[in-house]
Amino acid sequence: MSFIYKQIMHWMPNLKHKLIQADIIDTPEKFIKKNLMSSFVLSFGLFMFVVGGAKELVDNSLLLGLMIFPIIFLIMFNYLLKIPDVKILKKESGINREIVFGTRFMMIEIDSGVPVYNAFINISNVYPVVGGYFKSIIDQINMGTSMEDAINETLELVPSANLRKILWQILNSIKTGADVSDALDSVLEQIISDQKIEVEEYGRKLNPLAMFYMLIAVIMPSLGSTMLIIFSSFIGLKMSLPILLIIAGLLAFMQFMFYALIKSSRPAVEL
Repeated sequence: MSFIYKQIMHWMPNLKHKLIQADIIDTPEKFIKKNLMSSFVLSFGLFMFVVGGAKELVDNSLLLGLMIFPIIFLIMFNYLLKIPDVKILKKESGINREIVFGTRFMMIEIDSGVPVYNAFINISNVYPVVGGYFKSIIDQINMGTSMEDAINETLELVPSANLRKILWQILNSIKTGADVSDALDSVLEQIISDQKIEVEEYGRKLNPLAMFYMLIAVIMPSLGSTMLIIFSSFIGLKMSLPILLIIAGLLAFMQFMFYALIKSSRPAVEL
């Protein structure tokens, strides 16, 4: 089994870095091991459900279940391996929602004469997502690390390109002795411009998505289910409860996928 874990880690060289960014405390080997076990349990549960639901439609439902079990297992395992990516995207969305107001807050603090160190403390108390990374910087400084080194170490943990730009500007300003607020102003304007473009693109994509949702996730399942029940009564196909549950599960999955697609398309901005 150790060979399998190492081979999977070889295919995913960035897994360790992703686990750190996603705040998952497992080592890559332990994370893969847990996902293999979880995938097997979930796949076995779906295997039993499919075998029970299909035994009235096909003669050898057990053989059918054994054929699709590896496919279900691979899909489940690949899905669970994406957990760090999902958590990273969630963190990035939270950062992008706060980055504009958090940066403005810090600029006002610095312009008011507040030292950069104290501005980091204040932003960490006001903005929970963005502030968490500044709190990490403060904690490292309190343990004796220089501010430049603390910012450099935190940069490796930041999943958002926008926040990395902010931290890079702060770091460069500290190294060169330039005004931090002036350096942040130009970066902030670029971030706001990019977010406005994202909102406009989302508006253009929303209407087609809504149309496809109504067509594929509402009209076709409703008409399809009705026609299936009508035709089954003509040809003598028995619509048992397991079959109806499978159909309902597929429809629910389709609805969830459209909901996830629309939600993931929405830009994480607060303008």
